Formats: sequence, structure tokens, C-alpha cells
Amino acid sequence: MRSQSEGRPSEARSRLLNTATRLFYAEGLHAVGIDRIVTEAQVTRATLYRHFPGKEDLVLAYLNEVDRAMRSQADEAVAAGLPAAGTIQALSTSIAQGIQSPGFRGCAFLNAAAEYPDPESPVRKAVLAHRQWFLETVTELLAKMRETGAEPAGRHFVMMRDGAMAAGCLFDPALVCETFLHGVERLLQVYAATDYSGPAGPEDTIDAPTR
Repeated sequence: MRSQSEGRPSEARSRLLNTATRLFYAEGLHAVGIDRIVTEAQVTRATLYRHFPGKEDLVLAYLNEVDRAMRSQADEAVAAGLPAAGTIQALSTSIAQGIQSPGFRGCAFLNAAAEYPDPESPVRKAVLAHRQWFLETVTELLAKMRETGAEPAGRHFVMMRDGAMAAGCLFDPALVCETFLHGVERLLQVYAATDYSGPAGPEDTIDAPTR
């Protein structure tokens, strides 16, 4: 008979992580205390500390869940079997859909980085590891189109994505997503047609969408 640790997570752990995920994302990591999480998850402090020795462990578990969800999103885009450009477009569309979803409050990792500025913090390191994976994933897709300039084009894509995630909870998310997707299209066009070395110059201006 398998032990609980070898099978699915316990119900109490799932409740704790689901509650923490909801509260951390909506209200912030430092703003939400252990007492609030314990009360809303309907468990005891002893139960929480049995699964998560400290609050930082719970924060890391929350970020790990978000990371897993985003990796799954990328895997789905790749599994569709589209050409590299189509995969990037599909991934961009998924990002835009997330920005327009109810309760969107920006990028969980950028939010966490703002609250944990210490470069030696395990939380900060988890943020950087996730972002490195995302940059590498996009860069590898771009390299399938053409190897020259894949790295700067990947950084350009990530910066556009970061801007859309930040603006999406401050301004009209539909317009933000329209601008982001238009920018992705122009990036792919310029990257495919030129020796890409960075953001477009005056001769390759990325026009804002008209309304």
C-alpha cells in the first residue's frame, strides 16, 4: 500500500496551497499572514507547519505551482505541432487570454520579485529560474526560425510580455493585449526578414494598432 507521501498530496496540504495561491496573488506575499491562511484553509497551525516549515516554504510552493502551470501552457503550444512562429503566436495568445481573465493582477513572478529584492533570497532565485526558463523557451523557438539573432529577439519578446503583464492590470486589458499581439507579429516579421540584433529601428517602426 502506498503511503500518502507517495500518492497524491493530502487534502489539508492542497487546501493550504490553494488558499495561499489565491490570497498571495490577489493581495501580495507580505500582506497575507499565516493566521489568515490557516483560518481560510480551515486547518490548524500545526497542520500548516507539518507541510510547510515556514511561510517562505509556502511562498516557494505557490511560485512552483504557477511555474508548473506556465510550463504546461508552453508545452501545450509546442505539442500542437505548429511551425515555430505559429507556436510563439499560440503562446502569445495564451498570455493575452490570461491578461484578460477575471482577477488578473499582473505577473506572479514580477510581483514576487518586487517584494523580495534580496538577490540571495530563495524566492528571488525561484523568480530568476522561472524567467530564465521562459527566455530559453522562447529563444529556442526563435532559433528554429533562424539562429542569427535568436537571443536578442527572445529578450525583446520577454520585455514585451513583461510590459503587457504590467499594463494589463492598470489599463484596458483588451487594448493592452491588442498592442502586445501586434508587437509580437511585427517582431516575428522583422526577425524573419532581417539580421535581427535588437528592437526595431526607425525604418522598422512597430506601429500601434488603430481603433
